[in-house]
Amino acid sequence: MKKILSLAIFLGFSAVAAAIGAMAPSFVAYNQLRQPFFAPPGWLFGPAWTLLYVLMAVAAWLVWLKRKEVKVKPALILYGVQLVLNAFWTLLFFTWQLRLLAVIEIIVLLITIIITAILFYRVKKLSGALMAPYIAWVSFATVLCSAVWWLNR
Repeated sequence: MKKILSLAIFLGFSAVAAAIGAMAPSFVAYNQLRQPFFAPPGWLFGPAWTLLYVLMAVAAWLVWLKRKEVKVKPALILYGVQLVLNAFWTLLFFTWQLRLLAVIEIIVLLITIIITAILFYRVKKLSGALMAPYIAWVSFATVLCSAVWWLNR
């Protein structure tokens, strides 16, 4: 029962970050911007992010379960930092429309995610692997964000 409750807590942290993103006027703003030819349709972002938030929460939870065997605090702190950066990017890009700053921030976010994944991998290989789709998506999002900024500057 404690394991299920702790998983629910990690899913809850992800849900908070997701909720901040969902509150931003994302779809309206996204559809009104000039977009590169490779931009996915706006409807794809919700399902993609839902899956990614679940995967990263499970990855963090699996690391947390190892806390009695290995030192996990730095990995989990960095995980929290990347969640905050993730939510903050949405505010920068959509709510405040500071798109150049959003480009810089998403690069920092990507680096933070990669380091988090490496730390997770060292604790539990599966946790690092669960972060791989997130790394791939944010890598793509970094290119997309940069292109959207360039086309709409």
